[in-house]
Amino acid sequence: MTAHTIVSTDWLDQNLGSPGLRVLDASWYLPATGRDAWREYLTAHIPGAVFFDLDVLSDHQTSLPHTLPPPEQFARAVGALGIGDSHQVVVYDGSGANVSAGRAWWMFRVYGHPEVAVLDGGFKKWCAEGRAVEPDAITPLPVSFTPRFDPAMVRSLSDLLENLADPGTQVVDARSSGRFQGVEPEPRPGLRPGHIPGSRNVPYTSLVRPDGTLLPPEELRIRFTEAGVDLTLPIVTTCGSGVTACDLLLALDVLGHRYHTLYDGSWSEWGGHPDTPVARGPG
Repeated sequence: MTAHTIVSTDWLDQNLGSPGLRVLDASWYLPATGRDAWREYLTAHIPGAVFFDLDVLSDHQTSLPHTLPPPEQFARAVGALGIGDSHQVVVYDGSGANVSAGRAWWMFRVYGHPEVAVLDGGFKKWCAEGRAVEPDAITPLPVSFTPRFDPAMVRSLSDLLENLADPGTQVVDARSSGRFQGVEPEPRPGLRPGHIPGSRNVPYTSLVRPDGTLLPPEELRIRFTEAGVDLTLPIVTTCGSGVTACDLLLALDVLGHRYHTLYDGSWSEWGGHPDTPVARGPG
């Protein structure tokens, strides 16, 4: 039953109830959307799914949103969700564009759990196909989870500043083109408009079909190459707070690209720092 990167709604429907499978609703939305992920989960979710709260599963020792929690915090939280070292994990969200499911997928990968996949099309496609849902919260039996941190999957502000001086890695931004160019306001106060100098722009919303499923590999490849990204070279992804940038990592994984990582602080850190350079325009 081992699955990596993405699984179809058919696959999940056929495997629901398997003792080695754990399903997570990792929905998260910006306040401006007016959506409450927890309340939506309580109203309806995939049978057996537990709620993966990105705000809880973040580092609470920093003012930056959604940065990676310490290993012991992550292990404690996912163990409480009933996820152990041997479980196959499938994550989804309700956005229809993988707003946050990719972030949960990446976090498990960072902490050494490769048996994790994103539900292709998410909850929106699941419901559109008339598949079973259930209300109310699931309270699983806690188990033990062993974190095995992979530092190669995370980049820091200092790493990105060093890359400006000697660019050995491409930086690809998942925000909208308007935010990237600095002509749309940032949803978080106090952030300058624009992007990291030298970065490229591949909006995460451009990677999915209308039904929320990922584009086929040949079309994903076109999205990156048309943005000026060389898929033979290393890539660091970024976005507003390190969430939707993980959708780029998901797509790169589908393409077989193996040298990609995440700038976890993303624009919340770079755009709010007084001394970082900022570029505007199309890049």
